[in-house]
Amino acid sequence: MDRQMDKIFLYGMKADTLIGVYDWERERKQTLILDLEISVPERTGTSDNIGDTIHYGEVCEVVRRSLAEQDFLLLETLAEHIAQLILNDFGAAKVRVRIVKPGILPDVAQVGIEIERTRE
Repeated sequence: MDRQMDKIFLYGMKADTLIGVYDWERERKQTLILDLEISVPERTGTSDNIGDTIHYGEVCEVVRRSLAEQDFLLLETLAEHIAQLILNDFGAAKVRVRIVKPGILPDVAQVGIEIERTRE
């Protein structure tokens, strides 16, 4: 029988990091837009205790700090990094990470990636 899961989300979160494979992309940090969906056990809504859930303010702070301190070539690697960070550091059961790299291609509104990972 499947456990029911609720989710918290952060949509439109901005974070700066050095990302890209081209030299011109690596000259300065770029602002990415992240959408995160993090599954939490259903019971978190019944206790009214922050310790029984995942503190989304802390998630935001940890993700931004991690991206500011590192650099990546590929969005795929960056998305995997964020997913593992949330699964491992916050004990999430499941996470969906969507990253948009705005303004990178002419006449393309959004370029990005979306992944979903589950804790094993």
